[in-house]
Parts: sequence; C-alpha cells; structure tokens
Amino acid sequence: MNKIQQINWKLEMDYIGHPYYVSGNAIRHALGQQLPYEVHCHLHASHGIFAPGQFGKFPDAHSQNGVRPYLGSGLPPVESYEDLFLLRQPSQPWLLDSRPRDALNTHDVRRQSGHPALAHEMIQGQPAAERNQYQTTKWYVHAYLHADRADILPVDESALDGLQFGGKRNYGYGVTRLKDTQIVDLEALDYSRLEDNNAFRLELVTPFVVASEYPNAADQEIPWWWAEECDELREREEQLLEQCEAHTLQTVDHGQVVTYEGDRPVTTAKNGIRRIGTHSKCGFGELRVTPIRPCNNHCQNAKGKAKFVEKPVPGDP
Repeated sequence: MNKIQQINWKLEMDYIGHPYYVSGNAIRHALGQQLPYEVHCHLHASHGIFAPGQFGKFPDAHSQNGVRPYLGSGLPPVESYEDLFLLRQPSQPWLLDSRPRDALNTHDVRRQSGHPALAHEMIQGQPAAERNQYQTTKWYVHAYLHADRADILPVDESALDGLQFGGKRNYGYGVTRLKDTQIVDLEALDYSRLEDNNAFRLELVTPFVVASEYPNAADQEIPWWWAEECDELREREEQLLEQCEAHTLQTVDHGQVVTYEGDRPVTTAKNGIRRIGTHSKCGFGELRVTPIRPCNNHCQNAKGKAKFVEKPVPGDP
C-alpha cells in the first residue's frame, strides 16, 4: 500500500521505557486496545521518535524553508522524500544553533518509584535580563502507520488519542494526547534528489534485526546491496515484548550509515519507509537513502556505464 499516516503525540506524563524511542511494537499494542481485530491485524507501526517542541529551521533539503516556532510539535507539509525524515532523526538537526540545542534536545530523567523516567517536559532557567524567568520545553512522539490493505487508513483520531506507552501505565505514566495527524501518499512525493544522483548511502533510522528468538521468526542476513559486512557494523541487543514475555533480538544498531550498492534507489527508498526484514511490522528496519554526490552529463561520460549491477539474489532492495 502506498500511503502512510503520520502521527504526532504530545507526552502528558513521564515515560518509563526504551530510552531512544517508543517501539513500534508498543504502538501496535496500544492501538490494539482501541481498534477491532480485523483492522488492527493489518496495521504496521514505525518506532516513535522523541522530538522537542522548540523553535527550528527547515533544513536545506526540505521543501519548506524558514524558521518556525515549536517546529517539533506539529507535522509540516510533506512534498518530497526528504520531508519524511524531518522529525525522525534523534539529533533533530532543525533545532536553532542560536539556542542551547544540545540541552533542548535532552530529556530530563526523573526517578519514579525507583525507575528512571523520561520527563514529559523540561523547565530551564533564563538569564535575569530575559522577559521570562523560565522556559518550558514540551516533548512529542513522532511515528507513522501503514497498512497491507487499502481501506484501513486513516485510523480515526479518536483511536489515536489518549494512548499510553511504556511501563507503570496503571499509575498514569506514558499518557499521550494526539497533537496532529496526516496522510502522505508515497507515490506523489518528489524523489528528484535521488533520481538526479548516482551514488548513495543508507542510514539505519531504526535497528535492523538479524536474529530473533521470537517464535517462528526467521533470522535475516544483511541485504546484498549494503557494501559493509555485518562484522563491520555495530550491533545491539534488543527485546520484543509479547504477553509479558521478552524475546531477544540481535540487531544492527540504528544511526549507522552504509554504502548502497543497488541500482534502484527510489524503489529502495520506498521500501525503506515501509521497512524491511524481520519484525518490520513492529518498527524495525527503517532506512533512509541519501545521495553522496550529484551526477551530471560530464560524470556519466567519464564513468561510462553505471557501476551498479543487479545481483541474482532474491528480494528487492
């Protein structure tokens, strides 16, 4: 299916859970309490990335430009492929350099009943000369859904509001409120930055699962169109919770960059949005394709044939 539903939730209470993101598995389980089974079983959920509600500037590659107040608290229009990832980088590069960006992009950690919790807001003191003595930063969770049946999206806003994530939910932790949602047609996006280049890298937006202890889950080799071998990459052990039982996952850690050796970057980009590999339905395996350098007529003449050669290995890049 070619559409995704972007969602921005506002944290209303401290979150006790994974320190880097709200897992897609947690989002799917929360939605399972709101939706009928015949709808829920067709949904795929991304990991939820934390974003601060702060002033920011659109990156050069974005279709929008200029400075916006509280950029992380909403969903700007999505017109190009690059727009999809504005709020999906933990570093949040759109934060203004004129402000204490590293401090504004760091959760306060508070002890809640002996557990470390990510604070839903951060209060900072201001210099005495400032009009306000304190500045408050609210935190938001950015995620998106897609479905394997055409009539599933959009999920009704009433089912998206008031979801809880993380631990200690019986005590009120992890409560969210729906701030914004929108449908994006992947086929209607502008992929010209990919089409006008001939060399690319892949960024692992979320971990890629190579081995899983989940029942009936198949282990996964890294794709042939990654230049790097698995032993050259940083790995991380994750867990997938299902009915109070934890299943260990061995993953290639998120945030890493590998060289792309395929010859269909736009197809890979679209597949990477919908995620690849084991447990992609639960948020693992999200990829972003980024160009290394532009390719013009001169470089095509100098190179002759493109270096990318399709290998006879099953599976699309």
